[in-house]
Amino acid sequence: MAKRTVLISGCSEGSLGAALAIAFHNAGLHVYATARNPSKMKSLEAMGISILTLDVLSASSIAECVKQVPSLDILVNNAGALYAMPVSDMSIDKAKELFDLNVWSYLEVLQAFLPLLIASKGMVVNQTSVSSCTVIPFQSAYNASKAAMAMFSESMRLELQPFGITVIELKTGSVTSTMYDRNKDIKGLPDGSIYLPAKEAVEKAMRNEELEKSLMDQKVWADLTVKDLLKPKPVPVIWRGTNAALVRLSTVLPFGWFDGMLKKMTGLDVVEKAVGGK
Repeated sequence: MAKRTVLISGCSEGSLGAALAIAFHNAGLHVYATARNPSKMKSLEAMGISILTLDVLSASSIAECVKQVPSLDILVNNAGALYAMPVSDMSIDKAKELFDLNVWSYLEVLQAFLPLLIASKGMVVNQTSVSSCTVIPFQSAYNASKAAMAMFSESMRLELQPFGITVIELKTGSVTSTMYDRNKDIKGLPDGSIYLPAKEAVEKAMRNEELEKSLMDQKVWADLTVKDLLKPKPVPVIWRGTNAALVRLSTVLPFGWFDGMLKKMTGLDVVEKAVGGK
């Protein structure tokens, strides 16, 4: 029998996509690892993983990628980015660009590969985040994009069921990846920000410095996630990563139950003191 095939977006080395590609490869699947820049996937290619160029923000790149995949059993929408900035200082243009990547590209890639998935009665896996269902201050655009994709995933799950397609959402918690490395390059608060009295605390939160102290190893995360995905009847939502279980619990507790903890984690308690709040 031919191997099952999986295509994953956003597989640059050190990313969660790359970790998933390795885990699927080790599980015996034929993996198509994709990224905008194939030179960033050389270690995956050396392992025998097929690499393809895919810029998920380019319709022509998506169409060209589809031509190179004869059949597909699993599509993993994983490419994404983080944008951290208080709502009051947010660049609306940057927030729209984030939605283009974290939301609209997932839908465009799905539509392009849908004929192959219908033929195989395959699976769609959408990488969202625990941020889709909990408040993490100073990254509201990212949280909102993941929440939007979570709702699209729910709609896909029902709409694609008649065609035999399974849709899974990954509500991923904190996991080691190059995304956290890029956090170090996040620009600070702009001049005139209302948060300047607590500049140090807010910028530390924007860089997710507290979360970085307890990240789950990406290999462990990927191996467990792939194991879950390859079960005969996988659950529709997979919670994996540091704090994933805690966030899942928060969804059934009274509204605002974890506000105090979140304020301490993100420096909002310092902000309240600095600006005279209570």
